[in-house]
Amino acid sequence: MPTSDFVYNGRATRVVFGSGSRAHLERELLALGAQRALVLCSPEQHALGASVAEQLASRSAGLFDRAAMHVPVELALEARVTASSLGADCIVAVGGGSTIGLAKAIALESSLPILAMPTTYAGSEMTPIYGLTEAGQKRTGTDIRVLPKTVIYDPDLTLTLPVALSVTSGINAIAHAAEGLYARDANPLTSLMAEEGIAALARSLPKIVAKPDDPAARADAFYGSWLCGAVLGSVGMALHHKLCHTLGGSFDLPHAPTHTIVLPHALAYNAEAAPEAMKRIAKAVGHENAAQGLYELARANGAPTALKDIGMREDQLDRATDLACSNAYWNPRPLERDAIRALLQRAFEGAAPKP
Repeated sequence: MPTSDFVYNGRATRVVFGSGSRAHLERELLALGAQRALVLCSPEQHALGASVAEQLASRSAGLFDRAAMHVPVELALEARVTASSLGADCIVAVGGGSTIGLAKAIALESSLPILAMPTTYAGSEMTPIYGLTEAGQKRTGTDIRVLPKTVIYDPDLTLTLPVALSVTSGINAIAHAAEGLYARDANPLTSLMAEEGIAALARSLPKIVAKPDDPAARADAFYGSWLCGAVLGSVGMALHHKLCHTLGGSFDLPHAPTHTIVLPHALAYNAEAAPEAMKRIAKAVGHENAAQGLYELARANGAPTALKDIGMREDQLDRATDLACSNAYWNPRPLERDAIRALLQRAFEGAAPKP
């Protein structure tokens, strides 16, 4: 197939990948020209955050361990004030999308450099995309200031990631690459990365379910999440991400499970409008149908497949549809309210995807 015209925007992030690579933290901090880092983590990962702060010793400005889903604006403001009052000249974000999202909220106003040490497969560490939630609505934007300068991918940090979260986090990453394949600004390089990233996660997640501490499977999943995150950071997203931001920000649904549930239905919605992308996704997951293949990947590995099982109420679906259809955005298939309402109904019930 001939290559069409395209524009590719590379993102300047340094990646340090490998088992035990967290040992290079101080080296990487100094390479950024930083001296005092504020370490961020979630309450659930306090022990890991504290160990990273201890590892930094005198180069740690302190620990802020209150990262939360969807980055409430009030929390972002408090974290910014804390970083300033402690004289931090760098942020070390240790954790998943919520922690890295909080680091981005600090960087958005302060321009402090971020060094990310992800512990999930969310992929946020590879993007200049930020999100803040205020008054029940999630606002997203893009700003190069929030893109981490350095990312340390140490698969050892994922060995204890719970199996259920590993699966939903991994399918969340797949969503970035899947939408990247039919993005308006897709290009040959990001499409190669997308297909390889999807394949790496599709083959590694069942191995992690079978043996959670399998180091090779964990490294392969992290490799896949890096590629999928890089796609997310390079091209635009469409209906799937709009739906998930709506459901997460306005109805307080958990991020990765929401992506896991919605993805097959969003792909089915767009299937006829993006046939080449669907072929590549199907090939990467080893199935004849992209949407059904991802639905089966989730179900076979114990992930939730119904919005009703993660806190959504059926009487909220109409409002979710209205929000998802507001503010025009690009999608390969035009936004059709009735079809999107039907999509959300199937996702609510956990039914198999269909166009």
